[in-house]
Amino acid sequence: MKTSQASAPSAALDKALNWIVVEAQGAVADLRRMIALDTSFPPGLGYDDFAELMEGFVAPLGFASERVAVPEALWRTAHGPAAGVRTNLVASRGTGRSACGIYFHVDTVPAAAGWKTDPLRMERDGDRLIGLGAADMKGCIAAVLLALRAARAFGVELAYDPMLLFCTDEEGGLYPGIRHLAEQGRLPEHILNFNGSAEARIWAGCFGLFNLLVRIHGQTVHAGEGNRKGGGLNAIEAALPLLNALTVLKARVATRISALPPPPGKPPLAAQLNLAAIEGGTAGGQVPALLELTINRRYAPEERFEDALAEIEDAIRRSTAAVPGLTVETTLIGHLMPTADPTGPHWPRWQAAMGAGFGYAPEEFRKWGAASCSDFGWVQRATGRNEVLLGGLGRPDRNIHSPGEYTTLSDIVSLAKAVLAYLATDFRPDINPDLNPSRS
Repeated sequence: MKTSQASAPSAALDKALNWIVVEAQGAVADLRRMIALDTSFPPGLGYDDFAELMEGFVAPLGFASERVAVPEALWRTAHGPAAGVRTNLVASRGTGRSACGIYFHVDTVPAAAGWKTDPLRMERDGDRLIGLGAADMKGCIAAVLLALRAARAFGVELAYDPMLLFCTDEEGGLYPGIRHLAEQGRLPEHILNFNGSAEARIWAGCFGLFNLLVRIHGQTVHAGEGNRKGGGLNAIEAALPLLNALTVLKARVATRISALPPPPGKPPLAAQLNLAAIEGGTAGGQVPALLELTINRRYAPEERFEDALAEIEDAIRRSTAAVPGLTVETTLIGHLMPTADPTGPHWPRWQAAMGAGFGYAPEEFRKWGAASCSDFGWVQRATGRNEVLLGGLGRPDRNIHSPGEYTTLSDIVSLAKAVLAYLATDFRPDINPDLNPSRS
């Protein structure tokens, strides 16, 4: 751990940091159990089971847990009957110190085709830990638990009372759990978000995202009658003009460049429109009466959500209006707002902690944004506070949202060290704005 004289660790902190390396296999065991629980969203059926697992992990660390469910009326979508319960777990312990929120989203994307291993059974290949959610972001939970156990084992004095926030529906949900907690006034002012990178990064904010479900209704008849006058209406064939119109719009959307700084060595960040899912038809002997299409739109902070949505709905109307008898309906099934520049008074110390944990020199840090999205745009809007500290286990080669997703044990150890350093009272007190009000 690189330190200056101002940040020389106490004996307790030094021992705890070394213990993290020695006891890292405990984090591997934790991650294995987390990956085995299917928390994929959609549908979001595993949240209660995951909350129960987390309660068992945090109780020995002195945390009291509370389950906070998002009301069904807020998150129910057009995907049919309600599924599961949107259970967010808030774990806290009060010692009189100011609270530092530590946020995780517990959902993963559904496992895509192409996995060579069981995505819900963690595999180890040397330093690699492979499984659905290993990097995004169950491995981050394992790292934070490792850090908290190390602090408890050696009596490390903490500057903050950690408040662990295990939240739902970040992967494109209509009403993610952290939004509900923010709107209920349940969040501390000071929050670490672990839905980010293990790189030497200063977060500049990110795009917004919405998912629009389009249902195209035709009329079912026997396929042998389908070519006769009055012989039904093929929803798949009727959708072809819409697919062509969306392809044209996709190219136009991609020309809209954001002022957000891109990752080092990457091209400028551009808006995106993607055809994310399509389903229709039942059998070769039947004219299909329904086609369902999910459109994913990532919009830059410079764009207005209302304009981006209206543009798509206009393309739908124009391309389907000429087909007699065709019925088209649209439903918003997911929305994350853009996250504005989240810098604030705690960032210099978090940057120093990341440098200490991962071995980054101060001059290695760069500031960049992303076309990927975060549920913290809702937090900023609900609370009026922009500062959000970001870290995590993301790296470009980790196959996040893809077959073979993985993290490494060495990154989990480094993140655990960074978290422990940041929470410790005697790590860089000279730049702690809560100890030095002039820095806030």
